[in-house]
Amino acid sequence: MTLRVYNTLSAGKEEFIPVEPGKVRMYVCGVTVYDHCHIGHARANVVFDVIYRYLRHLDLEVTYVRNYTDIDDKIINRAIKEGVPFNEISERFIAEFDRDMARLGLELPTHQPKATEHIAEIIAIVRTLVDKGAAYQAGGDVYFCVERFDGYLKLSGRNLEEMQAGARIEVDERKRHPMDFALWKEAKPGEPFWDSPWGKGRPGWHIECSAMSMKYLGETFDIHGGGKDLIFPHHENEIAQSEAATGRRFVKYWLHNGFVNINAEKMSKSLGNFFTIKEVLEKYDSEVLRFFLLSAHYRSPLDFSDQNLAEAEAGMERIYKALAGIDEALAGKPAPVGASATLAEAEGELREKGASFPERFREAMDDDFNTALALGNVFDLVRSVNRFLAEGGGNKEESRPLLAAARAGIRELGEVLGVFTSEPAAYFERIKGRKVAQLTIAPEEIERLIAERAAARSARDFRRGDEIRDLLLAKGIVLLDGPQETTWKVK
Repeated sequence: MTLRVYNTLSAGKEEFIPVEPGKVRMYVCGVTVYDHCHIGHARANVVFDVIYRYLRHLDLEVTYVRNYTDIDDKIINRAIKEGVPFNEISERFIAEFDRDMARLGLELPTHQPKATEHIAEIIAIVRTLVDKGAAYQAGGDVYFCVERFDGYLKLSGRNLEEMQAGARIEVDERKRHPMDFALWKEAKPGEPFWDSPWGKGRPGWHIECSAMSMKYLGETFDIHGGGKDLIFPHHENEIAQSEAATGRRFVKYWLHNGFVNINAEKMSKSLGNFFTIKEVLEKYDSEVLRFFLLSAHYRSPLDFSDQNLAEAEAGMERIYKALAGIDEALAGKPAPVGASATLAEAEGELREKGASFPERFREAMDDDFNTALALGNVFDLVRSVNRFLAEGGGNKEESRPLLAAARAGIRELGEVLGVFTSEPAAYFERIKGRKVAQLTIAPEEIERLIAERAAARSARDFRRGDEIRDLLLAKGIVLLDGPQETTWKVK
């Protein structure tokens, strides 16, 4: 099977054929750096990180560009409110973004350009558009003339006449058409500015991405990505201004990820259901969050809730326990011995699942980067591993290569998805430490109560023993009674 991707431009899946054989050039719209990033940003960036990883897994040479929008009305407004230069705001939140992405395990893109470092390239494109008659000056502003570009709205599939009739855009008498958009904005008093042929001003949002993407990737490149909210107007306007300037196709494949909902409602600050990455990572492990974000197909909506995060954590636990079991078997640690007939059956099943796993992994990812199906295949393999181990398969030295192959398959997929990359013991220690830090009871007090319970049970005071067990359970502590001692874990 060859890689097929869903192209928003054609509204269908297409075989992925790079513009230049063996090489992929990809641009993904980054964040406007005026505040902390939310989980919608986390999803978009994790999605395209996985796409980047998988393309390289296919031995393609990938140039990946993700920008920073570091000049914008929101940045300026926050700077005015705090009484600091605009670039102090942008640099602060660039650093915060970088920290968030590092915690989520993202690979660094090839280039991370800033809009303010590409003013010369932006002015050059705007000048070209003006010279070609595709843009016009109105005072100190420059607007793109949408009626001069025949393909306008081909990405979103909208109708220009219908949009004009129902437009709620603030009337600007200087515009030739209500849908015309700013390429260059005249600076208002007190705002940052750069000199240009049209006076002191700053770039519009859309032109920044055209300038940065074409500088690093050329006038035509393979993939342009971002959230579905960017299809219109941002990506639509990028196509118009870029193709009007160069006369060439701008992007071959347009990829867009779906929205994140909060408890089945659209995430929104106004609804009070807005969560930053930093807030979420205070409660959940970064690998769990990443696993959750990949548990649905990237184009589908994703419902964020504590229950869904808890389910993701439980899924991670199953996989890491299987990996731990494999490691113990490969180290020669004795395991239970099952009946020979059921062991033979379990071994046959693991042999079949393990042998087909690499192909099923490739098929899932080749089908428009279907991480949900890829993870489903992991759970399928894990079930076979667990059954084989439960039947005592780990005791058979000649069967251990099956376990090693299963482990290698899970690890290989994990490298592409950015999960299952920790050693099992380190992962479980990390999870336990996080949960203990959130407890309302100190570990020392837990141990004291366990000792008191043991004493009560020895004195046959089972009622007191049950009271202590229930008290700890109410505080989120589950007791595990073993033949030698009682241990505990966080619920």
